[in-house]
Amino acid sequence: MSHVIKGLNKIEVITFFVEDLAATRAFYEETLGLEVVYSDDVSAVVKLENLMINILHTDKADTLVEPRPVAAAEAGTRQLFTFEVADANAVFEELKAHGVTILNGPTDRPWGRRTISFLDPAGNVLEIAQVL
Repeated sequence: MSHVIKGLNKIEVITFFVEDLAATRAFYEETLGLEVVYSDDVSAVVKLENLMINILHTDKADTLVEPRPVAAAEAGTRQLFTFEVADANAVFEELKAHGVTILNGPTDRPWGRRTISFLDPAGNVLEIAQVL
């Protein structure tokens, strides 16, 4: 694969802008079981095997995206992040047991995945996908 801009090899961090840092951090740390590798008064960073998720309070997000405004949570979904899992049905049951808001699924998709979409406490849509 040829890159137009040299060095763009992987995504290292995604950042979610959230209103309730404590609830969103607890979701990623306690419900999803991800390790917090950094935190301060306005953010928490959790680590997956291949990338990190920065959970940043919306009050501090404007400097990262200026001059664009930070959209309100009510503005709608603008992204979807997918976690690969071995058994979507088992993870679905775990999410339900934790009271996670399920949007749809389990659904077998024509592109060969069983998917389930759900919300984190900040309203970000996440998805789990099992290769069929």
